[in-house]
Amino acid sequence: MAVKLGNSLGGAKAQNWEDNSEINVTPFVDVMLVLLIIFMVAAPLAAVNVKVDLPPSTAEPTPNPPDPVYVSIQRDGSVYIGDNKTDLGSLGTLIEERTGGNRDNRILIRADGDASYGYVMRAMNVLQDRGYFKVALVAEDKE
Repeated sequence: MAVKLGNSLGGAKAQNWEDNSEINVTPFVDVMLVLLIIFMVAAPLAAVNVKVDLPPSTAEPTPNPPDPVYVSIQRDGSVYIGDNKTDLGSLGTLIEERTGGNRDNRILIRADGDASYGYVMRAMNVLQDRGYFKVALVAEDKE
């Protein structure tokens, strides 16, 4: 097999290539995206799963809104809006009626200390699915 060495490429004119001093960022972007995906997958695995008994709230109480909307959750999972009993299926509709559809109203959740965490999270999920993101948990003031 023969190879022709020289300035010509098989009889074509010789190419005079200019030097390119620009950085090719495509490989850099590829590496950064791979690192981002790795950190996004690894971050939830770094969460602490230690069971602890949390102390009562010592934070300074904030003033109540002018027309507070209370959602109460009892130990057995019963849900109340104000003093009216409801269920999780109609919670979102009744909250929208009570607030007039104003998503900026703060919803205060009062849950029994012995209520299951799942009951509280289900109520919060219903509220968030309806667009109410200003949700506060009511705690007992420490004496």
